[in-house]
Amino acid sequence: MNVPRNVVWFEALLYLSLTLDSVSVAFQDRTPKADMTAQMVNVATLMAAGLILLLVYFVWLAAQRRKNWPRWVLAAALVLSVISLVQVIGAKGLAFDSGIEVISCALTAAGLYFSFTGDAVGWFNA
Repeated sequence: MNVPRNVVWFEALLYLSLTLDSVSVAFQDRTPKADMTAQMVNVATLMAAGLILLLVYFVWLAAQRRKNWPRWVLAAALVLSVISLVQVIGAKGLAFDSGIEVISCALTAAGLYFSFTGDAVGWFNA
C-alpha cells in the first residue's frame, strides 16, 4: 500500500523538526555553573537525547506502522513545548536558540496538521 502524501509530509516535517532539536542540543552551552554541576549538565544532555530518540520512534510508529496514539502523544508534546518556549521567551527574550525552537515547533505543528487532514485521515488505525 502506498503511503498517503499527507503522511509523507507529516513524517518529513517531524523528522526535520527533530533534527533541529538535535542540533540545538548538540550546540548547547555545557559549561558547569554554580547552579548546574558537570554531572547535571551531562544527565540533562542524555535525557534530551533520549527524548529525541523516543519522539523519532513515535513518528516512525505513526507514519510507518499506522498507529494513531503516537500522533496524540506528539501533539501533547508540542503543547508542552510551546508552553515551555513561551516561558523561556518571556524570561530571556527571543535569542538564537529560542528562535530555532520556534522554527522546530512550527515544523511540528505543520507536520501534525498534515497528519490529521487530507488523505492521512484514513491511514491511522485507532
